[in-house]
Amino acid sequence: MTILYEDNHIIAVNKTCSEIVQADKTQDKPLSDMLKDYLKEKYNKPGNVFIGVPHRLDRPTSGIVLFAKTSKALSRLTEMFRKHGEIRKTYWAITEIKAIPQQATLENYLFRNEAQNKTYIVEQNHKDAKLAILDYKIISSSDRYQLLEIQLHTGRHHQIRAQLANIGCPIKGDLKYGSKRSNPDGGICLHARAIDFIHPVSKQQIHIEAPTPNTPIWNIFNTHIK
Repeated sequence: MTILYEDNHIIAVNKTCSEIVQADKTQDKPLSDMLKDYLKEKYNKPGNVFIGVPHRLDRPTSGIVLFAKTSKALSRLTEMFRKHGEIRKTYWAITEIKAIPQQATLENYLFRNEAQNKTYIVEQNHKDAKLAILDYKIISSSDRYQLLEIQLHTGRHHQIRAQLANIGCPIKGDLKYGSKRSNPDGGICLHARAIDFIHPVSKQQIHIEAPTPNTPIWNIFNTHIK
């Protein structure tokens, strides 16, 4: 767990692909509990520590997760994440090389199969279909892979994973959505790279970036984009 930003109301963490945001059936210790322990020790707090979770990242995804340290910040951040445009999230994804436009907007209707924990591209008239929109651009390439920068306009379940797979660009390591092989660390090459928003309490403009995982494939692209 790496702290990227902290003030009196919010705290941001660079999540690894092995960490979970909130408790689940695995019973692994979640980041929310790790942060409570961190704050309790750092500030020598004798009682309970408050940590609110206004959004989440899939377990195999790395990058920025924003937490609230006060109930005021939690309620405001939760509303901001719900509204379009108030929080700008930038993702990076490594996919196999594919002949696609240098940049484009993807619009699809998605259906989430909860039993499979998987999202499918469907027709607009499909029952429970939800519109998903994202922008991507290719920002670097190697012999076998390409690095895409992604801006979300909607926040659907597995949206980036499903929409990129639909254009023939499954994310490296993402077996669920068509990648040919898994990654050594068990994660996928999808990284919540940056977040931009107006602070829910101070009203200052906040920009936070998360370094990419220290793995050979990410390090190749880190060298290319410098």
